[in-house]
Amino acid sequence: MTLNVVDGAHTRLRGCIGRPYPTQPLIEATVDSAIDAAVNDPRFRPVSPEELDRIVVELSVLTPPSRLEYSGPDELLELVQVGRDGLIASRGMMRGLLLPQVAVEYGWDTKTFLEHTCNKAGFHKDLWRDPGTEFNAFQAEIFGETAPRGEIVRNPEHSRR
Repeated sequence: MTLNVVDGAHTRLRGCIGRPYPTQPLIEATVDSAIDAAVNDPRFRPVSPEELDRIVVELSVLTPPSRLEYSGPDELLELVQVGRDGLIASRGMMRGLLLPQVAVEYGWDTKTFLEHTCNKAGFHKDLWRDPGTEFNAFQAEIFGETAPRGEIVRNPEHSRR
């Protein structure tokens, strides 16, 4: 679940928490993720009632993540497709996840996407080249509001442009 604040022509992240693995029914995961994104994202203070008229809600329904099998960094670059894949980078207990739409929104190429996924996990950006870093890929179906308290559509970013 992603919450974004809309200020005129600018949109900024306000909270994002989800469940990347299918451990509960979708409706429960959606409700729990919405609450967590609003009040439990450690990067932000809890959403206040005054903010609600400026927030757009976006739901990304993920496919189950699958481990990417590759023999080296060049093959990994070929496997990951910006705009299709979301990524989870992991090493031991640490991991970071970026949704497929993030790379598109920022105009990243595959290498930059891998670097930012490593950073999200708390790793040095070049650890995507290290065979000890595991990557899982997933895809997402995205639903969201076209404006705060607005109509809900599939692929909302296209509707807001």
